[in-house]
Amino acid sequence: MSEIRIEKEGVIARVTLSNPGKLNAIDISMWHSLAQRFAELSADQDLRCVIVQGDGGNFAAGADIDEFASVRSNHEQGMAYHTISIAGALDAIAACPHPTIAAINGVCVGGGLEIACACDLRIAALSSRFGIPINKLGFPLAPGELQGLLQLVGKAVALEILLEGRVFDAVEAKDKGLIHRIVDDVHAEARSTANRIAKGAPLAARMNKLLVRRLSLHPAPLTPDELRAAFAFFDSADYREGVRAFIEKRTPDFTGR
Repeated sequence: MSEIRIEKEGVIARVTLSNPGKLNAIDISMWHSLAQRFAELSADQDLRCVIVQGDGGNFAAGADIDEFASVRSNHEQGMAYHTISIAGALDAIAACPHPTIAAINGVCVGGGLEIACACDLRIAALSSRFGIPINKLGFPLAPGELQGLLQLVGKAVALEILLEGRVFDAVEAKDKGLIHRIVDDVHAEARSTANRIAKGAPLAARMNKLLVRRLSLHPAPLTPDELRAAFAFFDSADYREGVRAFIEKRTPDFTGR
């Protein structure tokens, strides 16, 4: 059963992404739960740091593709899925006033990488793997999700990740600026990092987060027409072929239609 688990150890909270048997793929209930749980953590003034991790040796394998036919099968559903369900979760993580650390091991791709990008610090095991291979599924990255990646790694790297759709190792991820450190024991290092943060002044940490976010460049929002156009792929044959091919475990045959 999929779930978002929360454990608190003093002034440090641990958020665990769990979807056993699916490499912690994030289903729609988990996206909604992430938004709700982070809102609760944000309101807890006693906290000083939040660690986000995956269950069972992986961080997260992106969105749960098995439910696409029921939760994002057309234009309207797809826009709501990305602009409400996913955006709500990512915005809640990014807006959390407490410092956040992504403790990454195993698979960290697609929506899993987006969750990691929404955190303040990213620490990874050498065995971890990264990427956003959605070009093989027949759809682009949603505008709000692209903005987080673009602000983190810049235009050149964002395009490389999206156009090639490769899954790459932790060393390359660090070279690209996706992660801060590669360590042997990611959970021990995340805890040590959280302890160092917790020893600092919490009001200063929160103000640093607020000012960095406020002073970062933000593009003008998309117009309603631009936003709808960004999700026009939901009506394409390529989108349906990509998802069908993934579920059937075969190579997709894209036609550009």
